[in-house]
Formats: sequence, structure tokens, C-alpha cells
Amino acid sequence: MGIAKKPEPVKLFAGILFKSREDLESALSKLEDAFGSIEEKTPVTLFCYTRYYDKEMGENLMRAFVLFETLVDRELLPEIKLKSNEVEQSFALEGRRSVNIDPGYIALEHVILATTKGYSHRVYLGRGIYADLTLRYHEGTYKALEWTYPDYRATETITMFNGWRDRYRKGLRC
Repeated sequence: MGIAKKPEPVKLFAGILFKSREDLESALSKLEDAFGSIEEKTPVTLFCYTRYYDKEMGENLMRAFVLFETLVDRELLPEIKLKSNEVEQSFALEGRRSVNIDPGYIALEHVILATTKGYSHRVYLGRGIYADLTLRYHEGTYKALEWTYPDYRATETITMFNGWRDRYRKGLRC
């Protein structure tokens, strides 16, 4: 019989799509208020992986990822997603978002995203939130799965997550 035990805390991150840099900076301030200091922010890049968000948010969206300093308990993911949804809504005009925030966490074994949409590979966590297994760690690197979003399967994104994983792993030893 296995003995139930609490898993290691994880490293919180968020992928952010946005229309204006001003919205990004305001959103980052709200996210820091909610989740603590940002340890790292990636350079802003043009988001060109899909046109899924164009109707709601417009064209020429930009993307940045942020990594938070504080480790969090995995079971907080539903509350984190609900809070990030509140931040998104604070920027919405007439029901249309100008900021999209996808929080998730980095664990040694995988990268998980929080989502409100169920699917065969997503596990329901409660409060309307599902865990999406986005990347798994195997043979020294994170690897995409058949359902991994194109921007998360990009080489530069996986390289970023591998670096963040190394930093997280070293922090667990302290």
C-alpha cells in the first residue's frame, strides 16, 4: 500500500498574450500583487502560432512569459487560474479581452497549464478548472505531447522551460 504524502511545491509561471505593452505592464503589476514577485520575464515576441484569438483580441498579438519567485502548492492551481481570470476581466471591454493569462506550474516531471476547458487529456481539479499536461520531462528535456499547443512545443519555449526547471531543481536543494 502506498502512503499518501504531499508533493514538492512547484514553480508558478504564466504565459501572457496581449495587445499593448501598457496592458502587459498593468497586468504584470496585478499578477505580482496576487502571486508575488516576478523572478524573470521573457522578451516580448510577436505571437504568430495561431489566429484563434484574433476575433476576440485583434491581430498582431504579443507574447511574454513570466516566472514567479515563490514556490506554490500544486493544489492551489484552481484558485490561481480563477484569480488570473479576474485579472483578464479587469482589462476586458464589451466582453472582449485585451489580455489573456495562462497560468501553470513547472515540476521536475512535467509542465502543467490551468484551463477552463475539459478534454480527454485534462484532469478536473475542481471549481471549473482542469490541469492540462503540456510537457513531460524525459531523457533530459521537456517533450511535447500530441496535444501540446504549437507555441509550447517550439524549441525556444522548451529551452526556456528547461532552464527554469534547472533553476527550480537547484532551489529545491536549498
